[in-house]
This record gives sequence, C-alpha cells and structure tokens, in this order.
Amino acid sequence: MKVLVVGGTGMIGTHFATHLRDLGDEVTLAARSEPAAGSVAAQFPVIRGDYTRDDFAETDLAPFEGVVFAAGNDPRHLPKGADAAEFWESTQVESVPRFAALAKKAGVRRFVQVGSYYHQVLPELVESNPYVRGRALADERARQLADTDFAACTLNPPSILGVIPGAPLKRIARFVQWADGEMPDVPNFAPAGGTNYMSVRSLSEAAGGALHRGEPGKAYLIGDANWSFREYFQAFFDAAGSSVRLEERDEAHPMLPDPFIIQGRGNTIAYRTDPEETALLGYRQDDAKRAVEEMVAKVRESA
Repeated sequence: MKVLVVGGTGMIGTHFATHLRDLGDEVTLAARSEPAAGSVAAQFPVIRGDYTRDDFAETDLAPFEGVVFAAGNDPRHLPKGADAAEFWESTQVESVPRFAALAKKAGVRRFVQVGSYYHQVLPELVESNPYVRGRALADERARQLADTDFAACTLNPPSILGVIPGAPLKRIARFVQWADGEMPDVPNFAPAGGTNYMSVRSLSEAAGGALHRGEPGKAYLIGDANWSFREYFQAFFDAAGSSVRLEERDEAHPMLPDPFIIQGRGNTIAYRTDPEETALLGYRQDDAKRAVEEMVAKVRESA
C-alpha cells in the first residue's frame, strides 16, 4: 500500500514509517520541515506542509491509498501566552477533520488518526478541559467521514515511551541524570496519581493493524501498563541501576509538572484494553518496561 505518514519526522511518526516499511508498505512522510541529514526520517521521501495552515492540496494526497495522521498537537505545543481554547479549536477541531476530508476527496481509501485517550476514558473532561475537548471533536468529526470508500478510524493511545534513533535525548537524559544522583535539587519522590503507558513499538504495531484492518468509523482505546507515577519514575531509576526507592507524595514535581497531568495530580487513569480489539490491531502488551530500559540504554550510548 502507498502510505503517507503525517507528522512523519516526529518520534511517533518515525517509528510508524519504519514499521510500515517493514510490513511492505511504500511510505512517504509529510512534515513541516526537511528531516535532519542522516536521520531515520531522511530515508523516506518527504512532502513539506503544515496541516494547521491548510498547506496540502488534493493533488498532494491523491497518490496515496492510506494515510496515518500522527501530527496532532498536545500540551507541549501550546505556545506561551496563547489562548488554549483558541489554539485547540484551530489545531484540532478545525484542522484535523479538514485534512481528513481532503484525504477522502483525494481518493484515499484508508485513514488512521492517532489521537489521545482522555476523552474515551474520562469523557467528563471534554466539558472542562479545552485540550481534551479538541481531541474529542477531532476524533469524532474525522470518523464521521467514514463510509464504504473511506475507512477512517482513530487510535486513542496513552502516554508513549520511546525515542527516535540518533535524535537528541535531552528530556530522557534528565531522568537518567536524576537517577544517577546528578540532579541534587530534584527531590526523590513522585507525585500522587498515575496513568497508562505504552511503548512506541506497540503503538506502531497498532497503527499498522488499524491501517490494514481497522473498522471504518471505529475509535480504538489502546494501551498497555497501568503505572502509578511512582512506578513510572522508579522504572527509570531501576533501568539506570540506582538503588534509590522513590516514595509517593501529593506534591508538585519538577519532572512532571501539574499542567501535564491532565486528569489532575492525585488521580489515576487505569484501564484494560478490549482483547478482541487488541488482537485485531495486532499489537504486543507488556512492553512498557522494556521501552524504559531501551530509553535509558540509548542515553548511556550517547554519553
């Protein structure tokens, strides 16, 4: 299948591209800028464009049988001082369904949107959180386009664990430095609460399954490990070889600021995925711990 991966130079998109290539698909990336020379993404053809600015034309998408949309913005992308409601309305509610409609008009047969799990697990947040509302409406409105000729579906994953091979590892390196005792100003505890985590390898497998076998109009809640934030932080300490045992406190933490805990500090998101859906999509479980170990190993290798 000729496939376009939108957001293909990011961590998730790069893994999608390599996995789909391994499945035998012919992959092209869509991105705002050219990939860095020598990067994994540079191995693929690239179409330049920004979906939020309506840069793409019908002729750009017409050559492709399938699209995997992995470019959705998240709270890390919210510009400082921006109005959150306006930003999510523009980048999610308006832009994602508009791009899906363009793909349908161009004759794309299969469309997979990679969203986020919050609105499926905690639908009450749709009314109170602009980001969750944006993800929910982008999901719903893109899937409303599905019909017998346009198999549009959505994957709604949790927090994703992984790295781009050869890319800078600054964020992950901070966790390793902390575990190695090189950040004495960061206290050895984790905030209260927790969530579900999933490796980028598992997510890539799910994306491949959705692209080739996903049910039109379906939203799939996917995931893997239900961890407290203490267990999440501890996984990095253990992988780094630290003997420190972290405690849990209901306090703000610099390594996971409160604004990034969408469900609120002290609250836990935990769920089990549907076994039949997991089998249909064909992604592995119990891969989160290995992913953390790989992330730490990559930091060690790059030091």
